[in-house]
Amino acid sequence: MSHSELYVSLDIGSSSIKVVIGEVNNETLHVIGVGNVKSTGIRKGSIVDIDATVQSIKKAVEQAERMIGMTINKVILGIPANQAMLQPVKGVVAVNSDNREIGDEDLDRVMESAQVMSIPPERELVNLVPRQFIVDNLDEIKDPRGMIGIRLEMDGTLITTSKTILHNVLRCVEKAGLDIQEIYLQSLAAGEFALTEDEKNRGTAFIDIGGGSTTIAVFKDEHFTHTAVIPVGGEHITKDLSIVLKTPTEQAEKIKIDYGHAFYDDASEDELFEVPVIDGDTKEQFSQRYISEIIGVRLEELFELIIDELYRMGIQDLPGGVVLTGGVAKLEGISQLARHVLQTRVRVYTPEYIGVREPEYTSAVNLIRYAYMESEFLGDYSDDKPLGPIQNTESNTKVPTAYDTQEQKEGVVGKVRNFLTKFLE
Repeated sequence: MSHSELYVSLDIGSSSIKVVIGEVNNETLHVIGVGNVKSTGIRKGSIVDIDATVQSIKKAVEQAERMIGMTINKVILGIPANQAMLQPVKGVVAVNSDNREIGDEDLDRVMESAQVMSIPPERELVNLVPRQFIVDNLDEIKDPRGMIGIRLEMDGTLITTSKTILHNVLRCVEKAGLDIQEIYLQSLAAGEFALTEDEKNRGTAFIDIGGGSTTIAVFKDEHFTHTAVIPVGGEHITKDLSIVLKTPTEQAEKIKIDYGHAFYDDASEDELFEVPVIDGDTKEQFSQRYISEIIGVRLEELFELIIDELYRMGIQDLPGGVVLTGGVAKLEGISQLARHVLQTRVRVYTPEYIGVREPEYTSAVNLIRYAYMESEFLGDYSDDKPLGPIQNTESNTKVPTAYDTQEQKEGVVGKVRNFLTKFLE
């Protein structure tokens, strides 16, 4: 039966906070609202000022609300990979039904049994990702429901994070007046859809280069296997440009976006631009090639740090290569430089949806796609909606919107799901 689902994702990043409203119909995503504001109160992916972060979240939410003419009530929240840990777990249960057919209840029980293990008091469960189900020693099963068996097992990965980091993020979302529909590790949700099936199977590093930090996620044999965060990102490039060119940080950021190039050999020597100097009325002229050397040195250092981190994880070979995303991935020449330093296949991932065709929206968009995939597998529906009508404060009556009319006429907004459990097919 054809139906439509509505989701709102919240991506709290070091340089910007993004809110995306998406409608999914038969696995096709349509972005209908976007909010993107500069973030304050966040450093290297961690919250350092609750009130400043709350204000940034509210501004991003208001931007998205204005696009659709409704208020946002619930969000799918992305959690950064800072201090995230992956741990193998196993669940085992006996099939309950008289005819020994495995159903939803057995699936729930085996996943719950995998979470029985003791989690340290300073850590909090984020996601449980099944790797395979086993029915009476028959393994590599993705969905055991409908099969006949006596014993059901599940091998999975338990993802935990620092309780302090998680609770600070939750506190900010709560103070911004939002409820949380579901929580996912960003590197898991983003990488699941940014990589092709072949890349996930062969072994690929998914690298999200943000403003304050860079997140690495490794997929192999179709599973999410490692994640780590390096506290270096696009803001460090901006700071380098500001120091060397002797120009304000805001101007350095604009220069990076408008004229930046990551690969010195391909940068233009003829493309010149003027740069205002700090504490002076004069301007100096530079070429794209000149600033590409500054950008390239910092990115080379970052790629070397990535190599070191991969070795620390025990990964010495990536047959599937590297996939880059994040705001910094927009820089011209970054894939060439990455190929030169990493000595492997490199491509840049950009979401292909109107309104969010920028690498910086990868996490926000793929959080929606991951939530839809999970709820489709579970078949779990709820009458609670992430959006609500705008209220007239004077009369406390509903203000009709264009989207209300469309919903009544076409019935495009389906029931939105609450999740009873977490699953990755």
